[in-house]
Parts: sequence; C-alpha cells; structure tokens
Amino acid sequence: MVIITKKEFEQMSAYIRANYGIYLKDEKQTLLTGRLQKVLMQDGFNNFTDYFNYIVSDKTGNAVIALVDQITTNHTFFMREADHFYYFRDNVLPYLTKTVKNHDLRMWCAASSSGEEPYTLAMIVDEFLGKEKLFWDSKILATDISSRVLNIAKEGVYSAERISPLPATWKMNYLKKVNADSYKITDKIKNEVIYRKFNLMDTVFPFKKKFHVIFCRNVMIYFDNDTKEKLTQKLYDCMEIGGYLFIGHSESINRDTSNFKYIQPAIYRKE
Repeated sequence: MVIITKKEFEQMSAYIRANYGIYLKDEKQTLLTGRLQKVLMQDGFNNFTDYFNYIVSDKTGNAVIALVDQITTNHTFFMREADHFYYFRDNVLPYLTKTVKNHDLRMWCAASSSGEEPYTLAMIVDEFLGKEKLFWDSKILATDISSRVLNIAKEGVYSAERISPLPATWKMNYLKKVNADSYKITDKIKNEVIYRKFNLMDTVFPFKKKFHVIFCRNVMIYFDNDTKEKLTQKLYDCMEIGGYLFIGHSESINRDTSNFKYIQPAIYRKE
C-alpha cells in the first residue's frame, strides 16, 4: 500500500476542496488513501506527490475524471427521503401546473448520482400530468461531477432489490424486465431526463432559463460553511420566484445569510 504523508494529504485535500468543494478533515486521511490505492497501482505511482503532479499536468482530463470518481460518495436509492417526493407531488406540482402559463416546467437534479432521483421525479410528473403531459415540456436536467455514475444513470438498469421501494404501478408502467434480476427504465421516462456532467463549484452557472424546482440533496454535507453559503446563493440566483429547493435532511441552510424561505425540514422556497 502507498502511504500518504501529512504534507501530501494537505496538498491533495486542498486541491479537492478548491476544485470540487469537498472538505476532507484530517481524520479522512485514511479514507482518501484507501480510495486512491487502485488508481495509484493501475498507473504505477509509488507516492502521492508524483500522482498529484500527474493530475495537475494531465492535459487529457482523464486523471481528474479518475480522481473524482474515487473521491465522490454516490450513495443513493429509489425513494430516498420519500417525504420530499410526496411534497413535490402533492404541493409543488399542483402549484406549478396552475402558475406556469407557458407549460415549460424546469427542474434540476444537481447531484443526480446513478439516476434514481431524477427518474423518480420523471415518474411522478408523468403520473401527475397524465394525458396533459402532451402539452408540457417537463424534462429534467440531471447533473453530477462523476462520469462513472452518470454512465450508470444513462443506462438506467437496476436490480430487483434496487427498485423494490417503488410502487407496483410504477414498476409495471415505467420499467421493463431485462433478465431474472434486472430491470430497465422505459424510454418514455429515460427521454424525460437529460444527463450532463457539471461541477457545482463552477463560478458561473450557464443556464439560460431559471428553474422552478431544484433538488440538491446530500451534497452540502461535504462542504464547509463558506462553500455551502456560496452554493446556496448560486442556487437562489438560478431559480424562479416561487420555486422550491430540496436539500438533504442532514443538511440545513443558514436562514440569517440566505434569502430562501424555510418551508419545512430540508425544503426551502424563493419568494
């Protein structure tokens, strides 16, 4: 095993924090070492200094992609923090379908991971709108910084165990069996989600239109307070008045510094 020195850890963690917002405390040194072992061994590095120099000098971008895929935590599952989805169905969609006059419903999953969250939202929207869906543009933008999980999401194939939390009608209407243990999201739902690689630490968010709904859940737990406040402001700026922000239940927004209005745990609104 390649051991990381204190200086190397500080150098690597500072780079990760500056570029991806992830704050690695000193006690995460062992975790970082373990996650990067496979990459170091594959590429033949005997120390973290040489590996770091390779990352910052690699013009292809492949080194950074490999780094991001290893350091990001992509734990998710269907119907995670299910009360959010019920609130979205029972409160947000009825409001938006009455107030969005041009039928252009804009939603963003800002940390889509392996696709469970945006596909769930797409199913809810399809079921809610029913036949009226024909008259709406309700595609969902789903972004993540990890190429690995984005590829899984685009494929849209999940095990029987993974889809078990979904209602039986959704399984029947929106999934098709691939083999004894695998199910695939139907094209009807897949076509409603647009996947893109995106870094929430980018200075400028390049969106031409503002969003009515943003899901940015279980991301800010990895950021320090300054990074969280800056991201919260960027999310506020790219949201329509009356729009809703959903964050993780283990996260919170500083109400003294943010313009978002608190609605209920982990749900905020721009007013």
